[in-house]
Amino acid sequence: MQKILWISVGAIVGANLRYFVAQQVAKWIPSGFPWGTLAINITGSFILGFFLVWTTERVIADPRWRLMIAVGFCGGYTTFSSYAFETFVLAEQRQWLPAIWNVAGSNLLSLAGVVLGAVLARSL
Repeated sequence: MQKILWISVGAIVGANLRYFVAQQVAKWIPSGFPWGTLAINITGSFILGFFLVWTTERVIADPRWRLMIAVGFCGGYTTFSSYAFETFVLAEQRQWLPAIWNVAGSNLLSLAGVVLGAVLARSL
């Protein structure tokens, strides 16, 4: 039961930050393209890459922190299901180029986020 509490705390923070970031990005970049989801997926990937490498290779972390950050926070913050649905909608509307950009951007830039997070963690 204690593990569920740690995951839940992280998920609450992650989900609320996801909402906030999506709203802010929509204000900064008004567009039909899902820039907020893309930004969230990239930053969430960076956070996960950094945190898992840092707590595996650089510092000793209580396993509850891994549950709270990696499972709870990143699970509540990142938006893969939103990304998939938004891409589906773009394709359904025959907006092929934005759909392709969303797939390429989300996958390649999120992978880059993990790599950069891991590099940063290893440099500390």
